[in-house]
Amino acid sequence: MDDNIGARSSNEDNYMIKEQEQLLPIANVGRIMKQILPPNAKISKEAKETMQECVSEFISFVTSEASEKCRKERRKTVNGDDVCWALETLGFDDYAGPVRRYLHRYREQEVDRANQENGRNILKDLE
Repeated sequence: MDDNIGARSSNEDNYMIKEQEQLLPIANVGRIMKQILPPNAKISKEAKETMQECVSEFISFVTSEASEKCRKERRKTVNGDDVCWALETLGFDDYAGPVRRYLHRYREQEVDRANQENGRNILKDLE
């Protein structure tokens, strides 16, 4: 009789660890899910885990497409425009527009922050 029935091999354990490393943290997924639900709504662990797997797979899918574009263009860095392109290429046009608008606003805010920081540095130099 085999004493290891039902026991996992170290390869299975390593696979489970690698798979967990590729998933978004479940607490973050649950927090995002709660934002759209009524305050008294409950979310089962199974629902959070299912959503965790789905969103992680979606992110991997889009990132893979963006990465392939960069590889063909001999670039090493995937940027926000590449992600928007991938969303459109994969048929997620409903997401690409809002992400592109968010990216535009983000870049504007980064320019504003840089300008404010430069203004502070100039003032310090004048003192």
